[in-house]
Amino acid sequence: MRHRSVADLMTPTAVNVVPGTTFKEIARLLDDFDITAVCVVDESNRPLGVVSEADLVRRRAAGDRPGTAGALMSRPVVVARPEWSVVRAARVMERARIKRLPVIDDDERLVGVLSRSDLVQLFLRRDRAIQEEIVEDVVTHTLMLSPSALSVEVEDGRVTLSGTVRRSIVPVLLRLCNSVDGVVGVVDRLRYEDDDLSRK
Repeated sequence: MRHRSVADLMTPTAVNVVPGTTFKEIARLLDDFDITAVCVVDESNRPLGVVSEADLVRRRAAGDRPGTAGALMSRPVVVARPEWSVVRAARVMERARIKRLPVIDDDERLVGVLSRSDLVQLFLRRDRAIQEEIVEDVVTHTLMLSPSALSVEVEDGRVTLSGTVRRSIVPVLLRLCNSVDGVVGVVDRLRYEDDDLSRK
């Protein structure tokens, strides 16, 4: 069972600017590409900072001169790596309270951007794909149960489990199902073939 990686979901061609890019040019890029921020990069395409709509609004509200990307950008820039799981990236976003992560390669050059809207794609996975992953990866390969032992139904990302299993594996089964990308909840309708926990 594998969580999707940042590389799977990121936008591979990030819109970026250089430190000398003007306020108006940044505003035009945000509007033209319907994005909320741009990454500021150096001559080697390494991220220096990020300029967001909020940065532009704050500058105008303060009555300061518009300035350039170098003066407007927020830094240090928080970045992600393509091989990271999206779970790790989401936690970094939450901890840093940011909406997007520039993605850098081994040479620290910008290769893409991951936004919150990209993460939402996880919850748009087809129910059939979620069902297949649970049956094949969780039930068969991880827990080594017969696929016929359980009924796995998925509707709008909500998983319903029914069938007869050992009581002791239920917490593990529920936890693994909840960790599958795209799952929004798990309904437990399982029955127990024996109370193996009561024997300990």
